[in-house]
Amino acid sequence: MSKFKLDPNPTFKAVVQIPVHGGESEPVVFEFKHRTRDQLDEFYKPKKERTIEEQLMDMIVGWDLDDEFNAENVAKLAQNFIGAATALVTVYVAELMQARTKN
Repeated sequence: MSKFKLDPNPTFKAVVQIPVHGGESEPVVFEFKHRTRDQLDEFYKPKKERTIEEQLMDMIVGWDLDDEFNAENVAKLAQNFIGAATALVTVYVAELMQARTKN
């Protein structure tokens, strides 16, 4: 019997390489919300007055950092490491679309 199931887990974990200025990217494990195709389409629709921090909080549910996962620290991450938001969204969408190739 196959272990594949049509109802995926509500969250999943993925490693995101966070760009660090003046150094190498740092790998951080994030836990993301699962979305269906329709929900991902809705996620991408422009929303008035929505900050990058709000967008990140709408897709991330946790992380493997010593700092507590909360809106204030997500804002700090986005402010201090400008490339982090792009890296997070890129990995999130790639994971949802199963774009990662495995050897």
